[in-house]
Amino acid sequence: MNEENKTIITGFILFGFGDQPELQILFFLLFLVIYFMTMTGNLILVILVVTDRHLHNPMYFFLGNLSCLEICYSSTILPRMLSSFITGNRNITFSGCFTQLYLFGFLVTTETCLLSVMSYDRYLAICQPLHYHLCMNKKICISLATGSWVGGGFSVSIVVTWMVQLTYCGFNEIDHFYCDFVPLSKLACGDNSLFIEIAFLLSSIFTFPLFMLTIASYIFIILAILRNPSTLGRKKAFSTCSSHLIVVTIFYGSLMIVYLLSDDSLIRSSTKLFSLFYTILTPMLNPLIYSLRNKEVKEALKKLPQMLLLGF
Repeated sequence: MNEENKTIITGFILFGFGDQPELQILFFLLFLVIYFMTMTGNLILVILVVTDRHLHNPMYFFLGNLSCLEICYSSTILPRMLSSFITGNRNITFSGCFTQLYLFGFLVTTETCLLSVMSYDRYLAICQPLHYHLCMNKKICISLATGSWVGGGFSVSIVVTWMVQLTYCGFNEIDHFYCDFVPLSKLACGDNSLFIEIAFLLSSIFTFPLFMLTIASYIFIILAILRNPSTLGRKKAFSTCSSHLIVVTIFYGSLMIVYLLSDDSLIRSSTKLFSLFYTILTPMLNPLIYSLRNKEVKEALKKLPQMLLLGF
C-alpha cells in the first residue's frame, strides 16, 4: 500500500449528486418540496391520530408511530443534503458520518419492525376478528411499539460500534448522498469482506424473521379475503390492508434492489436512484397512500380545521 493510501481519514466527502453541478439549484428545490411534503403530511397524520377519537385504535396507533419515524427518517438525511446543494460543501466529519449511519440504521430497522407489527395487526383484524381486541389491547400495542423502537436501536448498535473501531485510509469520498453502510465500509483499510459478510448476517438475523412475518401475514390475509363469499366483504377487507401492502412493497422492494442485487452492474450504477425510494420518497408517499385510500383518515382530515380552531 502506498503512502497516499496510508493517510488516515478524519472526515468524509458525500459526493451525492455532485456530478451534475448545473442541476444543483433544481435538486435543491425538488428535495425541499419533498421534505416539506414529508414533514407536513406525516405531522398531520400524527395530529389526526392523537386528536380524532375515531382513530384511537391499534391500526392508527401504529400508523402514528410510523409517521413519527418518517419525520425523523427524513430529517436525518434531507437537511444535510439540502445544505450541500446551496453551499457546495459536501464535507462531513467522522463523528457526523457515523451518527448519521447509526440514526439511518436505527430508523430503517425500526421501520421493518413497525411494518411487520402493522401486518400482524391486519392479520388479526381480518383472520381472527373475535380475538382481535384481546390480542391487540392497549398494553400489548404499547409494548409492540416500544419493542420496535428499542429493537431497532439495539440491533444496529453492534454493527456501527464495530465500524467505528475500524481504521479508514486512502480515499475519503463516499459516492452516495448519505453515510450508508456499504460505501462507507469500502473505505476501511485492508480486506474487509469478512466484516461486510458478518454485518449482513447480523442484520439478516434480525430483519429476515420480520420480513417473513410480514409475508406470512399477507398470505393468510389474501387467502381469507378470497374465501369470503361476499363481494362487499372482500372489498372492505382488502381496503383495510391495501394501503399498508403498497407501502410494504415499495419499502422492501427498493431495499432488496439496493442491498441484495447490488452486485449487478446495472443496479450498482443506479444505487443512489433506488436508495431515494426508501430514504426519501417512501416517507413522503406514506401519508398520501394512507389518506387517499382510507375513508376514516379522509373523514378525520375534513374535521381537522375545525378541531384546530377549537384547540382540539
